Amino acid sequence: MVTRTRFDDSECPVARSVDAIGDWWSLLIVRDAFDGSRRFGEFQRSLGVAKNILTTRLRTLVAGGVLESVPASDGSAYREYVLTPKGQALFPVIVALRQWGEQHFFAPDEPHSQLVDRRQGHRLRPLEVRSADGRRLNPDDTTVHKIPTH
Repeated sequence: MVTRTRFDDSECPVARSVDAIGDWWSLLIVRDAFDGSRRFGEFQRSLGVAKNILTTRLRTLVAGGVLESVPASDGSAYREYVLTPKGQALFPVIVALRQWGEQHFFAPDEPHSQLVDRRQGHRLRPLEVRSADGRRLNPDDTTVHKIPTH
């Protein structure tokens, strides 16, 4: 079996983030949690993933502080998975992936799901990266600076 490369001690925030999320199943679990899924069976029905894979991904997300396993809200013996504040902070990541997918992987007239503002029912504006003074930034407008250790 091939051992997965770990990046949890990398100096790169992107590498550490990818390490924490793990893989596409984990991101889709987080997406489903934002869409209201809470129980193992709900995630499994939505994703069509094998039970052993889903179990492993849920455990990893709980261990990483992205999800929390809590008693079922209906008082039954089941457990539910809810997003922690750390998990909630992934919302812009999920929105960015959704918007990127809508822009690059669907024909203009091809049906797909849309994320809308619950209050007004309108599609969200595209996410933008902005400078501290509000200017819209592109990749050429940024550079990575290493933060020295003290």
